[in-house]
Amino acid sequence: MGDSGAPEDVNSNVLVARSTGDAQLDKAVWQWLSWDKNEKTKEQIERLLEAGKHQELRERLCCRLSFGTAGLRSAMGAGFCYINDLTVIQSTQGIYKYLERNFSDFKQRGFVVGYDTRGQVTSNCSSKKLAKLTAAVLLAKDVLVYFFSTYVPTPFVPYAVQQLGAVAGVMITASHNRKEDNGYKVYWENGAQITSPHDKEIIKCIEECVEPWDGSWNENLVDTSPLRQDPLKKICDSYMQDLTKICYHRELNVQSSLRFVHTSFHGVGHDYVQLAFQAFGFQPPIPVPEQKDPDPDFSTVKCPNPEEGESVLELSLRLAEKENAKVVVATDPDADRLAVAEQQENGSWKVFTGNELAALFGWWMFSCWKQSCSPDADVSNVYMLATTVSSKILRAIALKEGFHFEETLPGFKWIGSRVKNLLDNGKEVLFAFEESIGFMCGTSVLDKDGVSAAVVIAEMATYLQGQGLTLAQKLVDIYETYGYHISKTSYFLCYDPPTIKRIFERLRNFEDPQSYPKCCGIYNILHVRDITTGYDSSQPNKKSVLPVSKSSQMITFTFQNGCVATLRTSGTEPKIKYYAEMCALPGLSDRSVLEEELQRLIEALIGNFLEPAKNGLTWRSA
Repeated sequence: MGDSGAPEDVNSNVLVARSTGDAQLDKAVWQWLSWDKNEKTKEQIERLLEAGKHQELRERLCCRLSFGTAGLRSAMGAGFCYINDLTVIQSTQGIYKYLERNFSDFKQRGFVVGYDTRGQVTSNCSSKKLAKLTAAVLLAKDVLVYFFSTYVPTPFVPYAVQQLGAVAGVMITASHNRKEDNGYKVYWENGAQITSPHDKEIIKCIEECVEPWDGSWNENLVDTSPLRQDPLKKICDSYMQDLTKICYHRELNVQSSLRFVHTSFHGVGHDYVQLAFQAFGFQPPIPVPEQKDPDPDFSTVKCPNPEEGESVLELSLRLAEKENAKVVVATDPDADRLAVAEQQENGSWKVFTGNELAALFGWWMFSCWKQSCSPDADVSNVYMLATTVSSKILRAIALKEGFHFEETLPGFKWIGSRVKNLLDNGKEVLFAFEESIGFMCGTSVLDKDGVSAAVVIAEMATYLQGQGLTLAQKLVDIYETYGYHISKTSYFLCYDPPTIKRIFERLRNFEDPQSYPKCCGIYNILHVRDITTGYDSSQPNKKSVLPVSKSSQMITFTFQNGCVATLRTSGTEPKIKYYAEMCALPGLSDRSVLEEELQRLIEALIGNFLEPAKNGLTWRSA
């Protein structure tokens, strides 16, 4: 918690009277009460202290936030492991210290700060307030700060970092998480989310300067400092202009009779998706009125995650039926991810999975490249990427068409960094994705982007309509051409970290110590890759090609029947996720047989490896 002892301005008699009998906890309590200037969160700790709730105090004050797959993310509330005014100030002080060491021109090049529309009254905590405090820490140290004057999609921050030549940026968001959460997403000068070693070094710097500096609490600095600039108009105009680089059929879009419904899930997306459609020559999509405006309570959905499918898209689908709109696009609350639904001939709706959308995007981006590239363009210079838990459909397309396909660890931070590296080496990257409906079309933004993905899917649907095809029909055509890739992804909730650890340790010591399972029920296992330990049985030296990631659990099984299945913990939520995919060669087109085989294997995987009843796991739909 830092090296300073009990704060001097706290009365020592009070400290003795309030002692918990635990020196470490006492010190953490003293620090919190003397440093926190937010009355609501200060009161939360006071009340726990008065009620003698020492265990809860320990949980809140004796551990710290750490960087996961999407930066810092936690519930809003009091405590050093929660998102609140004080922890955001501490995090920014650590980032200041780290950037000052790494960039001699840090203060002149500046820092970007964006935010979504989350908030929690009980903690007097909102994304905008946290963003103002982030800016205050830097402005007080004479750093130029590009602070957006209103809420923006997450992709605007990495885009602005690159456009403005800033050294880094922060987006205050918890994306699609439950309403209680918030987060702090950090982007490096290359426009990609930070990866190791930056994350670990920043955490060290945070721990070196936990006491707020003079000026760090002055959130009014964003209104008074001459070092604060508002990049909103410049970035929005430039972003919309850059979008047109991936618009290939504007003349069709202008004439299109196809109607679209858009929901922004009570988040930031409405205005920006409207502008994106305009940039492509479309009529604006029809907004879902109840979900168009920001609402930190996400009051019309049980959870603000469009990935959950039809149950959370109810209002959009009913509006689309009423308006005779055949396609629904849904951006998550910070507009970096996209869900798509299409009405079928029988009136039902097909909600596409992230992997299915990736098949469509991959086909589309390559087809458009092929049609628009110069005659001497080299297909072997072209790349597409996906995270390792995502569908291998891009690999199948790449093998047949001659471009390169690469995999990364889960999390778009790995994709962004790798894409930047490829671009710097003269390569052309068309598309990248992660199965959790995160898509990167083109390379203007080196992160997932729901705004650009929404308008690209609209152009694709318009083009296909002209060919007499729907998105769903084209998807079948892609699978027929490149081979069926049938995948299923779901999760179990588990709020007990020791149980999660025990499940994965059992798999590493299955029948004997340090031996992985050789089969799962009736299904023989060909290879095992464990990203947590760096083991990969398919490699000659038994070492994983992908980097080791000790901070999370992740084991992949390749089965003899061609199925690949991964079990991993979520980097942002209390979940054990499973991903399974059957990859068939072109021509093996009996989809129902593949689906039945996949379903039986998943049941074996869950029953033998996760043991939900024994381990008290809750399935997602329960």
